[in-house]
Amino acid sequence: MGGRSQEHPLTVSALTLELKRLIERDYTKIFVEGEISGWRIYPSGHVYFTLKDAGAQIQAVMFKSNLARCAARESLRDGVKVLVWATATVYPQRGGCQLVVLAAKLVGKGDLMQRYLELKARLGNEGLFDPARKRPIPRMPRRIGIVTSPAGAVVHDMCRVMMRRFPKVEIRIFPATVQGDEAPRCIISGIEYFNAAGADGGDSWADVVIVARGGGSFEDLFCFNDEALVRAVAASRIPVISAVGHETDFTLCDFAADVRAGTPSIAAELAVPVLSDIEGSLDRARTAIAAALRGKQEWLAQLVDSLGDRLASSLKLALAGAESSLRELRSMLSALSPYAVLERGYSLTTDGDGNVVRNASSVKPGDRLTTRLAEGVIVSEVV
Repeated sequence: MGGRSQEHPLTVSALTLELKRLIERDYTKIFVEGEISGWRIYPSGHVYFTLKDAGAQIQAVMFKSNLARCAARESLRDGVKVLVWATATVYPQRGGCQLVVLAAKLVGKGDLMQRYLELKARLGNEGLFDPARKRPIPRMPRRIGIVTSPAGAVVHDMCRVMMRRFPKVEIRIFPATVQGDEAPRCIISGIEYFNAAGADGGDSWADVVIVARGGGSFEDLFCFNDEALVRAVAASRIPVISAVGHETDFTLCDFAADVRAGTPSIAAELAVPVLSDIEGSLDRARTAIAAALRGKQEWLAQLVDSLGDRLASSLKLALAGAESSLRELRSMLSALSPYAVLERGYSLTTDGDGNVVRNASSVKPGDRLTTRLAEGVIVSEVV
């Protein structure tokens, strides 16, 4: 066999082909037990994933036809423990070993999935995931706090979406590790950072906090199932949007947050409104208010004109009534006036003091008398 000496080395291609031959000869149709990780169905219908245990992992593929025949296909996902019937092979182009899975059945939950489910049940019983404790996201936030890795496309995509939708918003980023053992502590620090500002009544550094990272395997995202982190999300004074992984990925942070977004980009859309929509709504409101005011003004003008006509009519009627009453009173007064009898030929005589002279004995020679007739007055002296 070649490759045994420096003079006759194997090429890389020859070595991988030899390994492929040996593995496919001795490891055809074998049973392998492990936990699924990174389960992903491609548009072709084929599924690629990793089969792992505590000490190692191997790549695996299950082609569309084999998946269609698998009775457990609806239950296969990250964290599930399975027994697969497979053929081992080597792909020379990559030099990697892979299992071509022909069939699979469930044999239990993986260790990570079991931990996930147990913690989810315990925290759920405490009420941390209760919908009644979730708060709405402010409609027009001034500041957005993002806790995520500063590297990669996630943070740039989120900022681009928010600035396109609502350019007036201020974005503040807390750089955090979002994978591995240090991730929960870093993310908690970010949540506490935004919550500390404004706690004493001052101006808050964020109106909404987004905890975000892009997609990954069940293991990659498992730090977002950390109990301390989940409690920090639930205890946040500021509303939290959890945007971890893809639409199909669910972490305990998602359940504890006020809003769960399927992806970081969706979180950016949920966090801020579209400014042009708001401006359009304001324009429509202004137009409606102006039309309502014009209508009200026209109605009031018509009402004033109508009241003016009614007032003029009422005044004319009142004046006519008053004139009639005045004529009646004048007639009654004339009838009762002592001067009225003068028109019938009578006269009225008064002494110098203006007293009416009723008989001759009340006057004496030399007194001046005034006699009023219907027309004119006669002044005389008693002799």
